[in-house]
Amino acid sequence: MGPVKLNEIKAVSYDRAEVIKGYTDRSLHINLADNDIRIDSIDAAVKDKFIGGKGYDLWFMWQAVKGTTKWNDPENALCISAGPLGGTPGYPGGGKSIVTTISPLTGAPIDSNVGGYFGPYKKFSGFDVITLTGKADQDVVILIDGIESRIKIFNAADLPDNAYDLSDALTRYFDEKKPVNVSVVTAGPGAENTFFGCLNFSWYDSGRKRVRYKQAGRGGTGTVLADKRIKAVVARYGAVSMKSNQPADLDALKIVTKTHAKEIHDLDPKQNRMALVGTTHLVPIMNDHDCLPTHNFKFGSHPESAVIGEAVYEHIFDKGFDGCWRGCAVACAHGVKDFSPFTGPFKGTKVFVDGPEYETVAGCGSNLGIFDAHTILEINFYCDAYGMDTISVGTSIGFVMECFENQLITAEHTGGMDFSFGNRLNTLELIHQMAKGEGFGAIVGKGIRQMKQIFAEKFNADPAFMQDIGMESKGLEFSEYITKESLAQQGGYGLALKGPQHDEAWLIFLDMVHNFMPTFENKAEALHWFPMFRTWFGLCGLCKLPWNDIVPEDNKDSEEPAKVMKHVQWYADFFSAVTGKKTTPEDLIAMSEAVYNFQRIFNLKMGYGTREHDTLPYRAMGPVTVEEYESRSDRYDTQLTNTYSMDITGMDTAAKVAALRKERESQYEQLKDAVYDRRGWTRNGIPTKETVQRLGIDFPEVLEVLAENGIQ
Repeated sequence: MGPVKLNEIKAVSYDRAEVIKGYTDRSLHINLADNDIRIDSIDAAVKDKFIGGKGYDLWFMWQAVKGTTKWNDPENALCISAGPLGGTPGYPGGGKSIVTTISPLTGAPIDSNVGGYFGPYKKFSGFDVITLTGKADQDVVILIDGIESRIKIFNAADLPDNAYDLSDALTRYFDEKKPVNVSVVTAGPGAENTFFGCLNFSWYDSGRKRVRYKQAGRGGTGTVLADKRIKAVVARYGAVSMKSNQPADLDALKIVTKTHAKEIHDLDPKQNRMALVGTTHLVPIMNDHDCLPTHNFKFGSHPESAVIGEAVYEHIFDKGFDGCWRGCAVACAHGVKDFSPFTGPFKGTKVFVDGPEYETVAGCGSNLGIFDAHTILEINFYCDAYGMDTISVGTSIGFVMECFENQLITAEHTGGMDFSFGNRLNTLELIHQMAKGEGFGAIVGKGIRQMKQIFAEKFNADPAFMQDIGMESKGLEFSEYITKESLAQQGGYGLALKGPQHDEAWLIFLDMVHNFMPTFENKAEALHWFPMFRTWFGLCGLCKLPWNDIVPEDNKDSEEPAKVMKHVQWYADFFSAVTGKKTTPEDLIAMSEAVYNFQRIFNLKMGYGTREHDTLPYRAMGPVTVEEYESRSDRYDTQLTNTYSMDITGMDTAAKVAALRKERESQYEQLKDAVYDRRGWTRNGIPTKETVQRLGIDFPEVLEVLAENGIQ
């Protein structure tokens, strides 16, 4: 590649706002239609109610869009915020950003939590949140330079397409002497040509002397960036310390940081070994509990799962510090060096692969019947380079494979490719096609919801069967957990505001294994508390893994072990130390509840957010096919007999499938009622006027949306 050539078309100097108690109280707005750059103060009332991070993103996006705005309309806003606690070095998981936009897949707000250095660098450069609107008429690069206090927009021609080369080139272009000062947000060609484009957030790994990545994966955030013709957004900043957030109580911050980090250093080697194997430790656990998605979520385990689990990746991962923020004790962002792809544009060259994590191993491995660690690495690498979400890619191809094996689609439709489960070469070819927007890949890149419609209209595929096996809800593809035996986790997916992503509620073990939630009321309470607490991480700029992936040694003896209340108290102490607001664990839930309900009403504004949109494909609830039922026939027969008091004598398997389905679908509807009631929503899933008043989000525009939907 030749030297980078950027043509500066707009430059603005600014007085960098000082970070005080975690906040700059400034927002940056860039409209690409006319290259307008505007810096505003953030109102104290907004700060008090929306906290930061995802809350700020949602508030500023609400102001930018109308109820009729589509994902590719110029007014659609891409917002990025880090939250008041984000950028605290040394605190485990303290460097996250939260991205929101109107999703190409769902048509509603999507949010994605991501590591890398961009969020902290952007904040320390003077901005709690940035909002990008409009569309450029040619490719542009945006620079937020906190060292020189300048914001610049460049026309960008002849830059690399793939994220790896592009981020490396821009990192060295903007600070060749100190590349660690630069973080790049970019997508890739796959983001231009699919609906599930991701954003790669970079950091410079000084030990390995290379640019590395984490992804804002879900819902097509990269697709929106590409549609706006933004090649990259770059933040540049210098040294960072625990004083950078100017915490209200530095000594208290040092104490809670040291306490939490020490616990992780001491206990992680005895527990999940995240610093060695990252989230791949989940593969054998999920397999042992029949929760590992296999063959499009049909089965929950496989005898070959060990070859794609932690024992393999422990030996493949490159040794060294792998934190995606400075000093993070979890250090789970592992990678593989000197990997040589056997297909595509990087064939035969040595590359570094950032990952894989559990979701990629399960979605692009077992779910496709691919039990080969190196193929999964290649899929991981190309999805990142092309800017495509590995979860949506894996779940979408799993749907394609089951459709192919059931002859709903044929080789005539796929361009001659066989998509039987386990076909790794055609899987890789399909990923390359998706990135180019060519062939059958152009269809698959639209996601499962669109594929169901296309397969039915063009290929005469059975719509009812596809609805049952198409693992999407609200238009978003499922993340990688089998939920058939956990009604609470079905709710965790189906009632999630953005679609079936486990970051709102991960309740499988509490419900299925430990039976901590035997009643609908128990499940509803869990589906209130856990989504609210998990939302809080997105408000503040934190990673959730340090909360419950490494737990105190005496946690099992606590009153509510699932909540890891010792850590919840530490997070309250963390918030108090930085912001100066004396905070209790209960306060954290209250902060989140206001933002959570606001997001539900935002969905309503966009034409969603009611009971009919909280549906699930039946495979998330129970067995769709005879084969699926018979793979667990003892379990299902026992349930029909003991749980539902049925006499199954003489019933064939198809009749049993239908009988079980009737009961499980009824249970899910009852769960909806219980959860809506606990959250203060109507039976149609809409927050009541009393709820929004109690939470202090009864703004005129919110009440107007409620009134339009019959809530007076």
